[in-house]
Parts: sequence; C-alpha cells; structure tokens
Amino acid sequence: MIDGVVVSKPIIPILNNFLFDIKDGELKISATDLETTMTTSIKVDAKEDLAIAIPSRTTLDLLKSLPDQPLAFSVNLEKGAVEIKYDAGRFKLTAQKGDEFPKNPGVDGGQKFTIPAKVLQKAITKTVFATSSDELRLNLTGVLVQLSANDITFVATDANRLVRFNRSDIKPGVEDSFILPKKALNLLKASLPNDDTEVTIDFNKSNAHFMFGDVTLVCRLIDEKYPDYKAVIPQDNPNKLLMDRNEFAMSVKRVSITSNKTTHQIRLKLAGSELTISAEDIDFENEAQEKLKCQYEGEDLEIGFNSKYLAEMIGAVDGTEVRLEMSQPNRAGVLLPAVAEENEHILMLVMPMMLNSY
Repeated sequence: MIDGVVVSKPIIPILNNFLFDIKDGELKISATDLETTMTTSIKVDAKEDLAIAIPSRTTLDLLKSLPDQPLAFSVNLEKGAVEIKYDAGRFKLTAQKGDEFPKNPGVDGGQKFTIPAKVLQKAITKTVFATSSDELRLNLTGVLVQLSANDITFVATDANRLVRFNRSDIKPGVEDSFILPKKALNLLKASLPNDDTEVTIDFNKSNAHFMFGDVTLVCRLIDEKYPDYKAVIPQDNPNKLLMDRNEFAMSVKRVSITSNKTTHQIRLKLAGSELTISAEDIDFENEAQEKLKCQYEGEDLEIGFNSKYLAEMIGAVDGTEVRLEMSQPNRAGVLLPAVAEENEHILMLVMPMMLNSY
C-alpha cells in the first residue's frame, strides 16, 4: 500500500527506504517522497524500541515472494544491518539509522473535519481522472476541495473538461478551500475502505493530514489559486438529450475507432428523436456512423466532442441513463445523471470541438 509513495529516482538516497519505527510493541512503517508521506501500523512482538530505515524495493520483493508466515527481524544499528529470518532461510540487508529519515510535516494551527471513507473514495474516483498533467498549469493538476458549514464540493478540470462533485450530507462546519495533489489522491483512492470508516482530515495552509484505521497520509497542498470554474458552466441549456448510459458509451466507443488519432473528434447530430454519431479520419479515409433512438427536447443541433473525454465522462456517471444538456455548437455540453442520488450532486462539463464540413 505505502510503496506507491516511493519514487524511482528520489532527491536523496534515504527516500528509497521504508522507515521502521517500533515503540511500545507497535511497528509504524512509513514511506515519503518529501511531498507525500504515508504510514501504516501493526502490533509486533519487540524486545526494544528502535527506528531504522531499510531498502523498500528489496524488502517488498522478499515479502511478496514469501507465503504467509511469521518473520523475525534482527537489527544491528552499529553495523547498519537488518536480518530477516523466515522458515526456510534468511535475508541480510543494509540499513540506515532511523533518525536520518525525514520527519513528518505537521498541520499546526489548522482545521479539522471528518468524512466517511466510501464518500471520500467516491469523490476522488469521480474527479481525479479530469485533472491536468500539465506541470505548467500546476493549479489544474490537483482537485479543489471547497468546504462550507453545510456541504463539501470537489472540483477537477484540465481546461477541456470539468467535474464538480457535491455532497450535502457532509457538513465540515468550516469555510475554506485547498487543492489536493493527484498522487496523494490516487494513494488515498487505493487505500480507503469502501465503508463508513471515519476519515479525519486535518489541514492548514501548507499540508493536509488524513487518518483512517491504522493508516495516515500527509501531503503538501498545491499552493496555487484555482480558476473561477463556475464562470465556464453554462446556465441556460435548452437542448436536452436523454440516453441509456451504456448504449451511449458503447456507441461513442465504436464510432471513435475511425476518428482522427490526434483530435479524437466525433460528431453528434440531433434531430427529432434520432441521434446520429459519426466520425472520420480523412488521412486514412476511415469513417463510421451510427443512428440511435433517443429522447430529445430542443432544436436540431450538430456538435463535436473529443470522444475520449466524452466516453470517459459518460462512464463516470452513475445510473442507467445519462442526460446531456447543450445550448450551441460552440458552448460546453453539460453531462448529468438522469436521476440524482440523495444528497449527491455531480455535474460534468466537456468543451466542444469546431466541426469541419464533410
């Protein structure tokens, strides 16, 4: 679980290690890349308290290769060595003193709130895929978390698409906001249990601290200003398409096979109760078209989208039906579940692409 924190080429060599910290019969294992630190703890039978850093990759490779069995660790701090004994043999590894391992950053002077693990996991799943990978736009590489007395909102955008996920049943009781980095979010998504385990989140202007079960994760926040995302969400969308979610997603996926491999552009043409999805790649003379029955209210409309973005967002909507609301071919389309879940509001926005005449 915590091995996801370790990077292949760390800034300082000791970051290639796990910190084993034993106190009062409890072993805390930590990993850090200086931006994100993750710790888990287990009860052990130990004769004394100590802290030592041991190679993460070698230790993991050994543990993964062994069947479930007791392990005995012998530590020699003077020689900088640790020996791991098991039923059939032993391993001896070079180790470093634990006090050389970077200390966990604190969150002094911060604020605190709680959220069920499955709600946080869902919020991350529904938003993190829409973050940007462009390091020149650092503010868009993370998820904005907006807190108020009565609800919590998660927002992600890469300037081509946007997701806003709101829960009105989570009441942080504080007015604040911060941007969580993508790496920490993906580690949390993989580690959080899908149940009502309470996650306590402490945060200040620099760091956020997540605590659940026997796991803690501390990450440095992205110190940037998030754009005014509300300004790009169109409010008046008179053209409304209602579709079976799976049928819509599969049609977009099939037709996109013939789309241009650079633009991934597909065309949606709406007229009456019929949706025509088409794509072409002029360079290779490939094209495809599908006609689907749909429920549509509004004027006849032809609009282009990036098929990768559209398919990914349709797949991220819950429920059997999805609603796509549009105004004009040059305005963003708004994707919503046909039926909203109780206390949950999700909105997805995808920017259009300029269409060329066939």
